[in-house]
Amino acid sequence: MTVTAMPATAADAAEGKKSPKKLILVLAVLLVVLGGGTYFFVLKPSGPVEPVPGEVVALDPIQVNLASGHYLRVGIALQLTADAHEADGSAALDALIEVYSNTDLSELVTTEQRERKKEALMEHIEHDYHGDVMGVFYTEFVTQ
Repeated sequence: MTVTAMPATAADAAEGKKSPKKLILVLAVLLVVLGGGTYFFVLKPSGPVEPVPGEVVALDPIQVNLASGHYLRVGIALQLTADAHEADGSAALDALIEVYSNTDLSELVTTEQRERKKEALMEHIEHDYHGDVMGVFYTEFVTQ
């Protein structure tokens, strides 16, 4: 004698249907998987977007008083972003004076020291220009 699987209820056996609860569960799982895939591939925000370089604005060199009677003649250029509006260099020159004034000459001898000062200047410029400037370049750097 062979034993076969018996349907859960006689009504299911007569109609040949699956349980509606199972169908709803399968549809819910499918919906969650499709929703997650859509979010991951389409709606998920991408990481931080690098700004696109725009115009480079060279500012006239200025002289800054250093400590112990020395001075620095420095010129800079501002690398603007492509979507930046017209950049007025006065805020950058003001930041330059603030960062470099009364600096000891020995703090500007090596490339690493100058780069640290440039990074400090860039922090001021980022604050003043609200992301319109993405870089600063020295165009002139003379100490005496």
